[in-house]
Amino acid sequence: MLISLVMICSCQKQDSAAEQQLAQRKTELDAREEALADRKSALDERQKALDEREKSLAQKEKATMNARTNPTDVQDPAQVQAQRDMLKQQLSAMIPDPSQLNAFKAAKAGKEGEMQQQRAQTQPRPEELQSQKQRKLEKLGMSGGAVFPSAAATSPSPSPTPE
Repeated sequence: MLISLVMICSCQKQDSAAEQQLAQRKTELDAREEALADRKSALDERQKALDEREKSLAQKEKATMNARTNPTDVQDPAQVQAQRDMLKQQLSAMIPDPSQLNAFKAAKAGKEGEMQQQRAQTQPRPEELQSQKQRKLEKLGMSGGAVFPSAAATSPSPSPTPE
């Protein structure tokens, strides 16, 4: 009888250890299921938000396409003509009057002529330049012919014609 009692007690201990392991595994499984459920709900919320954004973008795109093809704010033809007239007046105000333009061109040409005359008066003639160079050379004690040959000496002589 004693042996049978020991056997029953040992079986009960094994059963209680197995029950504890089973309870621990069940608790872990429940925690995992709960974490998965939380993650699924978060994903569902994100999916819903993305669907709403996609729908909103589709509506905006549709609205812009409709606005391009069928403008809802069609202007009155009188308003369009008034805007054109106003733009023409602004452009005509920017373009100078032809008479003013001609007067400007004439004044500019007159100033250019005056400037050319002043340049001609202030610039020395080639003969004057040559004489100034000659005087400077004489001061230095050199003759002009050695350093600067005259124009006649530098001109090429005509080649003899073949007979």
